[in-house]
Amino acid sequence: MPMSKQLFVTCVFSLAAIALAAKPVTYIFGDSLTDVGNNNFLQYSLAKSNYPWYGIDYSGGQATGRFTNGRTIGDIISAKLGITSPPPYLSVSQNIDALLKGVNYASGGAGILNDTGLYFIQRLSFDDQINYFKKTKEAITTKVGEEAANKHFNGAMHFIGIGSNDYVNNFLQPFLADGQQYTHDEFVELLISTLDHQIMRLYQLGARNMVIHGIGPLGCIPSQRVKSKQGECLKHVNEWILQFNSNIQKLINTLNHRLPNAKLIFADTYPLVLDLIDSPSTYGFKVSNTSCCNADKSIGGLCLPNSKLCSNRNDYVFWDAFHPSDAANAILAEKFFSTLFTSAPSAAPRPSP
Repeated sequence: MPMSKQLFVTCVFSLAAIALAAKPVTYIFGDSLTDVGNNNFLQYSLAKSNYPWYGIDYSGGQATGRFTNGRTIGDIISAKLGITSPPPYLSVSQNIDALLKGVNYASGGAGILNDTGLYFIQRLSFDDQINYFKKTKEAITTKVGEEAANKHFNGAMHFIGIGSNDYVNNFLQPFLADGQQYTHDEFVELLISTLDHQIMRLYQLGARNMVIHGIGPLGCIPSQRVKSKQGECLKHVNEWILQFNSNIQKLINTLNHRLPNAKLIFADTYPLVLDLIDSPSTYGFKVSNTSCCNADKSIGGLCLPNSKLCSNRNDYVFWDAFHPSDAANAILAEKFFSTLFTSAPSAAPRPSP
């Protein structure tokens, strides 16, 4: 068995063991795909989803700050792990007992680069999220001591899903500097070198078990399709994403060999999402090229209170111009879970709105 393959299998079984342990602790980092309400605590943020119709299929039927009609992938995986979905960090930052159970630092509009999503005024970049993780460790260390804190974070799972906004709300925006200043090769190099330092910071703070999600086929999301004359996927964007994902995979392999006791896994979201888009009927969907919210061409691409919703939300892969529907997230979570936690129980049936 090749060394990289053997390392992947070892990491998967290590994570499966943690997943099957009593009440695994998870810390989540990311963007709007995993935000559970942090941006609601940022007074001036323009990257919010705390209005109808968001949350219409979530428990209680109300908007929570999640950028979908129901659950995020993180919510669903948490349920499959037998734990409550970690709350937004900004809602419990002073509650050490809550911090010990795991929290979610994800923020809509966040990117690997600090200047990604600047026009949202406020959002927690990946560096900001790591800074809050550092504060979390300091608070827990004060309560339980350094040795116990290190053991706590060494044993926890850390999910990282970041990078989409570095394209959608940075490189692909013609009026922003990065798209004009860098070739794509240079931009990928900047992203990967920045991500290298960020993962190293997490490692130095005690994170050992990390699942890093690649980016999905952004050229096929509704906000990008509207740029083509026939509403087709943007091939060049997908090629860039594949290049980025390939470089992340190489980085993770390097870090696994370089960092003692590191168990880093690359979760390749690209083929899973692309299959959902290319073959929607296989998974019970009817539409994968436009959004349920009919928000593809609207400013911001979000589902607004005056949006006209589709008649059956379970028919659509996309909720708005950027984000999957609850039904799509359920399918993707099942695929991620079965890949990463091979010994864990199977998924619950897909719910109906």
